[in-house]
Amino acid sequence: MQESVSIVIPVYEEEESIPKLYASLKEVMEGLKRPYEIVFVDDGSCDNTLNILEGIQKKDPNVVVVSFRKNFGQTAALAAGFDYSSGDIVVTMDADLQNDPGDIPKLLEKIKDYDVVSGWRKERKDPFFSRRLPSIIANRLISFVTGVKLHDYGCTLKAYRREVIKNIKLYGEMHRFIPALASWVGAKTAEVETTHHPRLYGRSKYGISRTLRVILDLITVKFLQSFSTRPIHAFGPPGLAMEAAGVLISLYLTYEKFMLGKDIGGRPLLLLAILLMILGIQLIVMGLLGEMLARVYHESQDKPIFVVKKVVKKAEHR
Repeated sequence: MQESVSIVIPVYEEEESIPKLYASLKEVMEGLKRPYEIVFVDDGSCDNTLNILEGIQKKDPNVVVVSFRKNFGQTAALAAGFDYSSGDIVVTMDADLQNDPGDIPKLLEKIKDYDVVSGWRKERKDPFFSRRLPSIIANRLISFVTGVKLHDYGCTLKAYRREVIKNIKLYGEMHRFIPALASWVGAKTAEVETTHHPRLYGRSKYGISRTLRVILDLITVKFLQSFSTRPIHAFGPPGLAMEAAGVLISLYLTYEKFMLGKDIGGRPLLLLAILLMILGIQLIVMGLLGEMLARVYHESQDKPIFVVKKVVKKAEHR
């Protein structure tokens, strides 16, 4: 039996796009001849989007509608879609008709050999300076920092295996980093070129201001990737370096004071030494506090520090 597919679509005020998107999705998925569902997550829309979605759901049992009480953002909408979907493979896409449902079969074919397949909008139909240029910068920065090389982290059209996505907890605006988060639990990631259409209705909810938030989120992701279970390794080395530098400067000033008879009381170098030692101690203490919090977190929730793919063992004889 073929694996079932869940299409998860965050929706925010897309009343004009939804009917066309649904019709196109239904045609594509019916043609694949495999079990599927379409999960629309209404992210607190103030227009007629929810009424349209509920009307579609009444006519089609393959449609699931999740409605938020207010706008929580795309990350929350995707997280809800993952929770309320049931497919073996989860495909995510935007609701603005810029992603092409016709690309879904390509993702499903590719994911036979991978755990995550990301779309690449090679011929992107967006304004260069307000959308494409910030995206190029962000993609290169994310690829460099995370070590997961993708051309288009911002493309929502992606496919995930259920066993991978269930081990990823989303919050903030981490949705764009899902491939990187998945790679940390051993997921194999691939990329396929996808079609990108110009926006027909409404206006984009994204802008150049999001680039700064991407950088801040990237710092968080890098910290979680490298130091979530060993924060002392993040704060300890710079703390020790500052402490050592402060001690060395203090020893040098002590030598000048007692061996050369120089006055060191008003020298900026003395203030620098004291500052470095104080900062060094603070960073080390922060690392130790982080270690305690990490241990309490993992032990109190019985949270494992590993992810098991499968267990193979000898069958018991009866």
